[in-house]
Amino acid sequence: MPLDAFATSESLSLGVELELQLLNLSDFDLAAASGDLLALLARKPFPGSVTHEITQGMIEVATGIQHRHDALLAELTQMRDVLVKAGDQLNVGVSGGGTHPFQTWPEQRITEMPRYRQVSALYGYLAKQFTIFGQHVHVGCRNGDEALFLLHALGRYVPQFIALSASSPFSHGHDTLFDSSRLNSVFAFPLSGRAPFILDWSQFANDYFAKMEHTGVVRSMKDFYWDIRPKPEYGTIELRVCDTPLTVEHAAALACYLQALCHWLLSDRAALAPLEDDYLVYNYNRFQACRFGLDGIVVDPRSYEQRPIRDDILDMLQRIGPSVYMLGSEAMVRHIERSLAQGNDAGRLRGLHDTLGSLEGVVEQAIATFRAP
Repeated sequence: MPLDAFATSESLSLGVELELQLLNLSDFDLAAASGDLLALLARKPFPGSVTHEITQGMIEVATGIQHRHDALLAELTQMRDVLVKAGDQLNVGVSGGGTHPFQTWPEQRITEMPRYRQVSALYGYLAKQFTIFGQHVHVGCRNGDEALFLLHALGRYVPQFIALSASSPFSHGHDTLFDSSRLNSVFAFPLSGRAPFILDWSQFANDYFAKMEHTGVVRSMKDFYWDIRPKPEYGTIELRVCDTPLTVEHAAALACYLQALCHWLLSDRAALAPLEDDYLVYNYNRFQACRFGLDGIVVDPRSYEQRPIRDDILDMLQRIGPSVYMLGSEAMVRHIERSLAQGNDAGRLRGLHDTLGSLEGVVEQAIATFRAP
């Protein structure tokens, strides 16, 4: 069927989705508790939405449409408090983090929903290995052309979001030496990576998507696992590279940093227009962010300058100052600056492991960190 028309949406509106871990409080492994938790939450009002995910040890929560940092943080905080209280009733822990440190994929159970069964049948063991946890941020766009402009203009800044959000250093009981090992699992899917360089919505919908649909490979935008993808039914673009942070405060700051960056990009579309050559070093820069986090080195695709990601972010915070002021996101800047000084969640988790000496202890502390007021 043809791709949905691009819905009308308020430019720079925000929506945040968080994939969260459900944990057994006796051994701190993932608990197949999503069904019980959602049944309990259905009996009471929930500030936002909560749904199943591909395996039963995870859920996804989503905010409503927001515009400012303070309101977004308030909603995420309310959602967290309701989730933690419900988890306490079921003796189930809830936490962030991009991967569970020691779960093994053969033990995971696929959620009994048609789409997840289809994904499992198509991708085999990759479906269970997709028990990883990300933050997705939706940014409202006025039309499809604006969406594609932002999608490609943001490509140069994807490493910043990977490095800032990285919280998946451990996988299957081992330190991967990556700050974000989660994205290696995403990259295994054939329709992952980056979107094709198309800036015209009608060309994207009527040419590219129509051809892809005709091949039988895709049926909807859900079949693309791109780092950033358009969501025409919502009138948004969706950034998908972030690991789920350990706290809702960090999740809100990441979303509003993206919002301010989009505001800045739209402020001078002619000067800041994306070029296809911006993707020359895309995969290299992406790897640097995944592997080394804020200490990674990225190459500017236009000037060929190499610089640490941390410095790149500090420079961008200066450039987007007027946008930050107009959006009322000064608290976001202070949070990002603290994160740059103190390090990302991957470093925090490694530090906990060094101190506690066990991955079970790391998970226990991640649960405590998520629920902390």
